Amino acid sequence: MSKISLSKCFVNTEVEEAALRAIRSGQYILGKESQEFEKELAAHTGTTQCVLGSSWTMIVYLLHQLQGIGPGDEIIVPSHTAFPTMEPLIHLGARPVFVDIDDTYCMDLDQVEAAITPRTVGIIPVYIYGHPVDVDRLLGMVAKHRLWVIEDCAQAQGAKYKGRTVGSMGHFGAFSFFPSKNLTVLGDGGCITTNHTQMADRLRMLRNHGRQGKYDHEFPGYNVRFNEINAAIGRVMLKHLDGFNENRRKIAAHYNQRLSVLVTTPPERPWAKHVYHMYVVRANNRDALQKHLKENGVETGIHYPVPNHLQPAILNQFKKVSLPKTEEVVKDILSLPIHGEMSIAAADQVCDAIAASYKK
Repeated sequence: MSKISLSKCFVNTEVEEAALRAIRSGQYILGKESQEFEKELAAHTGTTQCVLGSSWTMIVYLLHQLQGIGPGDEIIVPSHTAFPTMEPLIHLGARPVFVDIDDTYCMDLDQVEAAITPRTVGIIPVYIYGHPVDVDRLLGMVAKHRLWVIEDCAQAQGAKYKGRTVGSMGHFGAFSFFPSKNLTVLGDGGCITTNHTQMADRLRMLRNHGRQGKYDHEFPGYNVRFNEINAAIGRVMLKHLDGFNENRRKIAAHYNQRLSVLVTTPPERPWAKHVYHMYVVRANNRDALQKHLKENGVETGIHYPVPNHLQPAILNQFKKVSLPKTEEVVKDILSLPIHGEMSIAAADQVCDAIAASYKK
């Protein structure tokens, strides 16, 4: 019986040769590889601009700073997401306004409308696990209340909404290249996509000490630069992204077929193209199932066991809120193995182990 990992990074000779090409170039920070990667990412997303940064968290922090976010501002976010979604806004003194989720695990847009106040400046919808929200409906709210939207696409690179690629529909898209993501650079990294050229230009300067030329600093900035080795690797990974996403969808469809009588499988709206960064089920006796799977060589995860509105870092600063659906699902969600190279045979091994657990 082979061990089934929760996720897996793709590495082949093309990836290795790309890294060596960058090493041998003698240029290691924001060089030609980074410049071409930005162009290719923008083209794949369907935007005119892409700005690379050292991580999702830091490039979004810089974006928020350029947006003028500060104390007194409110930004609507789901609680059911990775904690970094709200870290940048908190560092700038703004307040996260948490809303509950619907059955896709994304933010409930009914609650978003109700959460808007005169202090609201923007909304960050998280395309959790690889499934987008109803973007047209969200953008209608945004236009009505004159807010901005940052699409959090950290888990959804390549996903689509009514045929449009995520990260191209809001004012900005934010992506992560962490090793487990659908598109990785085998290290930390992130980017902002947008059609706002002036903001993109300012963001490029802010990530690089506020300068235009080598010694011309127009304003104080930061070091949130991207490196050439990761960019070269990312360019190779981007060529494979759509194919790997299709394989994720194939594995998810097989899981759905085999597991729907045993657990609650993830839904996919008719207008969405889910890319299954994670395949998350809801399971009775989740902890016992997880233990059984581990004993049978199947690695799983829980994303996420503690909702952000209940994290100590939030409770120490903000008033406690109640989000019943979020608090309910974290008790029984379980992430099953899935990645771009996963085989049907491996998926069957997972399914067999789940079936055996419930039979027992």
